[in-house]
Amino acid sequence: MTTSAPSPWNLPNTLTVIRILFAPVFLAFLLVDGGADAALRWIAGILFIVGIATDGIDGHIARSRGIVTDLGKLLDPIADKVLTGAALVGLSILAELPWWVTLVVLVREIGVTLHRMLIRHDTVVAAAWMGKLKTVFQGIAISFALVPLWTIVGDWILWVNGVLMWIAVILTIASGIDYVITAVRGRRT
Repeated sequence: MTTSAPSPWNLPNTLTVIRILFAPVFLAFLLVDGGADAALRWIAGILFIVGIATDGIDGHIARSRGIVTDLGKLLDPIADKVLTGAALVGLSILAELPWWVTLVVLVREIGVTLHRMLIRHDTVVAAAWMGKLKTVFQGIAISFALVPLWTIVGDWILWVNGVLMWIAVILTIASGIDYVITAVRGRRT
């Protein structure tokens, strides 16, 4: 008895494509009024949070239903990078995040994604715990930077966001180094 491969156009992959499509919409809401702390900024923040949340949801659905596909494996990390990259670029355009932070994160994310795509037929480098922790902190830090909580709780929240962003950047660099070390070790064996 043969089992057919799951359709590439299943619910998890549809959620991943929606996450990719969220990026330009979210970025437009963020930038259209210059990042003002008004309704559009709140909408941008909520769209980002919903988009980031679907990352865990689509993966869980795919694994629990046995419908993991090669397309999903390819699109999922791209969707993450597109959404977080759009957020970081948008925050830098608004001068709310230094460009060097955006560049460090994007270089790491694009480099690891390209490497994974180049070696996907020979070797699979699974996401390590540090990479997963990095992703969580990036999502939290970017969410805090996007949602204008300072209008509700005061400017002290900007300090919290700064700490969260530093943790995300440190984890981004550390997980990138860990990825390179793991890839080199894997190549030797």
